[in-house]
Amino acid sequence: MVTEACKKNHVTVNGIIAKPSKEVFPTDKITFRKDQITHIITVLDIPENRVGAKLVDIYRKNETPAEAYEHLELLKLSKQHYRKTGTGRPTKKDRRDIDDYGNEIEEDNDELE
Repeated sequence: MVTEACKKNHVTVNGIIAKPSKEVFPTDKITFRKDQITHIITVLDIPENRVGAKLVDIYRKNETPAEAYEHLELLKLSKQHYRKTGTGRPTKKDRRDIDDYGNEIEEDNDELE
């Protein structure tokens, strides 16, 4: 996943486009785009051996602005506004009900005029 992002020039280290084999050092700033947010990570230290996912936060500092996460929440809410998740495509009966509802409103407006 990260290799593909590097090949597409979506990852930068200290403002320079990074290749997958790029070495990083402490105090380097890594910038990448994921889920419509530009994440900024600062490398605090390099571990001697591989570490588990729970221990990764010891070696990095997340400097992504809070506004970016708020923007992501707004995007999620706007997507949910149009259609509830998991409901899928409307059935034929649902479409007929929606059409009938729209026709009732038009008829009521015609009667008022």
